[in-house]
Amino acid sequence: MKTMWRGAISFGLVSIPVRVYTATEEKTLRFNQLHEKDHGRIKYQRVCSTDGQEVPFDEIVKGYEYEKDRYVILDDEDFEAVPVESTRTIDIAQFVDRSEIDPIYYKKTYYLGPEEAGVKAYQLLRDSLREGDKVGIAKVSFRDKEHLAAVRLMDDVLVLDTMFWPDEIREADLPGLEKEVKVSDRELQMAESLIENLSESFDPTAYRDEYREALLEIVEKKVAGEEIEVIEAPEPSKVVDLMEALKQSVEQTKKAPPKKKTQARRRKAAAS
Repeated sequence: MKTMWRGAISFGLVSIPVRVYTATEEKTLRFNQLHEKDHGRIKYQRVCSTDGQEVPFDEIVKGYEYEKDRYVILDDEDFEAVPVESTRTIDIAQFVDRSEIDPIYYKKTYYLGPEEAGVKAYQLLRDSLREGDKVGIAKVSFRDKEHLAAVRLMDDVLVLDTMFWPDEIREADLPGLEKEVKVSDRELQMAESLIENLSESFDPTAYRDEYREALLEIVEKKVAGEEIEVIEAPEPSKVVDLMEALKQSVEQTKKAPPKKKTQARRRKAAAS
């Protein structure tokens, strides 16, 4: 696994040298834009909007637009001069209960691995976070940006989650939320029963990207010259009566509880 950043976790006077590794990757089918006539790849050129000329990389600089069409140019020395202390340190400012952080704040996850000199301190922090079910809130700078971040435990590994800053979270000012509607005790009871019937331990391996798999199958068929059959999607059922929909849903989930379905999937996978 390739190291993307090296530094240290710091809290109080404790410093733990660590390496940062990318923990996730997005898997999707990627497509190129082609000229329909001859299937030539479409290329994008870096063209100056003032003189219309293509610009080579060594003539491109970074500019911040402080007024309409007026820019101040920043070079590498300007970025290096930014007076922040988090350039080589994951500086934990406080610890909070894990339950206090809403998932909307989380951006991207990275693994934190200890350097040889920091193994003991790494394990100490790991065990302490587990014992108290805590998360460390920190600042760290990499990839030309300072991040708010969370240091937390995932199984036996410390991970770093970059987070959105508070002013990057939009308020949920949504139409319809202000309306007051009456929910009956019976409706609430039926909804709770449905949720209970659909509740089980989270097993991420029970889920897969069916759209990506089906799209890849279409690609493979087209490569093989096979005809693609378009299957009409079924019309979504319309819920006319909420109570009746709840009753039917509860009955359906009674007949085939999620746990049994998941176990059946596991037995089938183990047998294959």
